[in-house]
Amino acid sequence: MLTVAAPALRESLYRTVRLIRRFEERAIDLVRSGEIVGGIHPYIGQEAVAAGVCAALRPDDIIVSNHRGHGHGLAKGSEPRRVMAELAGRSTGVAGGRGGSLHPSDFASGVYGATITVGHGAAIATGVAWSLAQAGGDQVVVSFFGDGAVNQGALLEAMNLAALWRVPQVFVCENNGYATTQRIETATAGTITGRAAAFGIPAATVDGMDPETVLRATEEAVVRARAGEGPTLLECLTYRFDAHHTFEYRVRLRYRPDEEIAKWRERDPMEIQGARIPATTRARLDAEIESVVDDAVRFAVDSPRPDPAGAMDHVYAAGVPIRLGTTGC
Repeated sequence: MLTVAAPALRESLYRTVRLIRRFEERAIDLVRSGEIVGGIHPYIGQEAVAAGVCAALRPDDIIVSNHRGHGHGLAKGSEPRRVMAELAGRSTGVAGGRGGSLHPSDFASGVYGATITVGHGAAIATGVAWSLAQAGGDQVVVSFFGDGAVNQGALLEAMNLAALWRVPQVFVCENNGYATTQRIETATAGTITGRAAAFGIPAATVDGMDPETVLRATEEAVVRARAGEGPTLLECLTYRFDAHHTFEYRVRLRYRPDEEIAKWRERDPMEIQGARIPATTRARLDAEIESVVDDAVRFAVDSPRPDPAGAMDHVYAAGVPIRLGTTGC
C-alpha cells in the first residue's frame, strides 16, 4: 500500500487537485468565449475524489466516467492539452474531437469513456471487469457516478452481477447532495451504502473533500479487488462549488442557499491538501500547473477541427459490410 505520509505523494495529490481546478476554470472561460460549444459540467469542488481514487490505481487499471468526468481523466493520466482539445471539438483531442465534454475516452490512459445516461457507466465497467478477470489478470476497474444514479436500475443490476461474479470493480459514488437541482433526501430512500449491502458488497462512506482520506479508502478496495474478493462501494461525500452545468450562468437557478455553498467552501480540497505541503513547494507547483493549463488552452484553440468528410469514420467496426437498400427488420 501507499503511504499518504510520504512528501512526494502529498505533493502529487495536491498537484492533481490543483490541475483539475485550474483546468476546469479555464475550460469555463472557453465556454464563455464560444470555443467550447454546448457547455460543460464543472468538477470544481469535487477534485479530491478523482485525485484520491486514481492515486490508488496502476496505469493499466481502468476507469469508466460520467458526465462530470474531466477530472477523472486528468487524474488517471490523460494529457491536459488533449483533454482540452477534446472539449473544444478539435481533431487533436483524446477522442479526435468526437466525444467532446460528455464522451471523452483515452484508452492509452485507461479511460474507457464516459456515459451521460445516468448510472449506465457502472454496467459497462462491470462488463470490462468481468472480461479482465476472465483473461487472468489483476487489473481493477473503477466506475464513477453521482448520487442521482443510485436509483437507476442499470446501476443496481451492475452491482448484482458484480457481486455474483466477484469482479474486480470499485463503485465510486460522488455524493454531492444534488441530482442536478434535486436534493438527495427528496429522491432517495434508505442509504447509498445500504444498496451495496443488499448485494453483499462491502461499502464505506468517506470524506470526499480530503484527497488522502479518499486514497486510503480506495487502496483498501483495490487490494480486495486484486485479491479476487470482489467489488466494493465507496460513497464519497463531496460538494460541487460551481453550477451543475454552465447553462446555469444564463438561467440563474436558485436551488442552493449561498450559506450552504460558503460552508462547503471552507473545506476546499485544494486548501486541505495545500496545507500539507511547504508553502514554497505549493507556489512552485502552482506555477507549473499554470504553465501546463496555459499550454492546454493554446493547443486546443490552435488545433484544427475534424474534417466533415470523416464523419462516418469509427461508426462501424472495421470489416463489417454496410448493407444498403434492404428492408425489414
